[in-house]
Amino acid sequence: MKTQDYIKREEKFGAHNYHPLPVVLERGEGINVWDVEGNKYYDFLSAYSAVNQGHCNPKIINALSEQANKLTLTSRAFYNNVLGEFEEYVTKFFGYDKVLPMNSGAEGDETALKLCRKWAYEKKGIPENKAKIVVCEGNFHGRTITIISMSTDPDSYKGYGPYTPGFEVVPYNDIPALEKALEDPNVAGFLVEPIQGEAGVYVPDDGYLSTAYELCRKKNVLFIADEVQTGIARTGKLLACDHENVRPDILILGKALSGGVYPVSAVLADDDIMLVIKPGEHGSTFGGNPLAAKVAIAALEVIEEEKLAEHADKLGKIFREELKKIEHPMVNLVRGKGLLNAIVIEPKNEKTAWDVCVALKNNGLLAKPTHEHIIRFAPPLIITEEQLMESVEIIRKTLDEF
Repeated sequence: MKTQDYIKREEKFGAHNYHPLPVVLERGEGINVWDVEGNKYYDFLSAYSAVNQGHCNPKIINALSEQANKLTLTSRAFYNNVLGEFEEYVTKFFGYDKVLPMNSGAEGDETALKLCRKWAYEKKGIPENKAKIVVCEGNFHGRTITIISMSTDPDSYKGYGPYTPGFEVVPYNDIPALEKALEDPNVAGFLVEPIQGEAGVYVPDDGYLSTAYELCRKKNVLFIADEVQTGIARTGKLLACDHENVRPDILILGKALSGGVYPVSAVLADDDIMLVIKPGEHGSTFGGNPLAAKVAIAALEVIEEEKLAEHADKLGKIFREELKKIEHPMVNLVRGKGLLNAIVIEPKNEKTAWDVCVALKNNGLLAKPTHEHIIRFAPPLIITEEQLMESVEIIRKTLDEF
């Protein structure tokens, strides 16, 4: 079978809820992937930052393999001998009392929303069913009905109403707007991405997160950080919130928590918040399974042992400097932090960010446009400086073709 054969089969038998680039991948190693015809590419999407540790990282794969031969799933109806090990490791790693493990980032966000509301009624004293959670324009927290109810992107919410109430939307990176919203005594939480990834790597002003956190503290409002994409060393710190020394009241992790090997997400909080949920009130068949637990421990060990946060910080600065040297009429703006970066594309002669990404693919580098005019660049954090410079040359060469 050739590339088009695989694509046609997916189009015939699969739902059309994605629009992939025309490449069919069959193998990955480190920062590279290969298609079914043997062509090699630099992966500059990293499965939306799930593969921070590199494709098929040997340590993570070994952890998966060893545990898979012992025990994969018990459900939380019983104890298993691995979950407690993971819970102790991850809470000490990030500095929280408790963790609630789930599978996907969206489940992590849903868990945080439930925690926040339950805390609002049991601890803050907000009247039942009156709790509000403040969110930001341009947010992307997942695709459940509740999460799309807070979205401002028509592609996410259009056609799926009626929507879940209880959210107030304010502009991102706008402290006065947040301050005004927090005047409502029924506000229980503020849910925010430290950097808006799906919105096009929108980096807020310095001081935005720390000021927002202090405002939340003054109003007894929970500061909830969605670090599903920005966490686990991607932005040059272990967490993007670490850039401003902010410790979220509720921390949501996913994606690279698994090294891209097995679905695992986690919500961390201290006892005062986490213990409002009692037995039977929340859970997941696969959440906290021993396979995910072992994989997540290995994934975090790789981050620490290989100093990937420091590496991402160093190479991210080099990458942005090199991209800014590219003088091209289609490059409108370069922005990012660590190895989460983007260029804003100015369409020329009816050529858009999609066309640039197709051309990048043809030249050996895989990236994906977001919102039609932005290209996100997020390679695995194990990339070397030499590989990074080779990738910059591919980007420069590709733009020159337009």
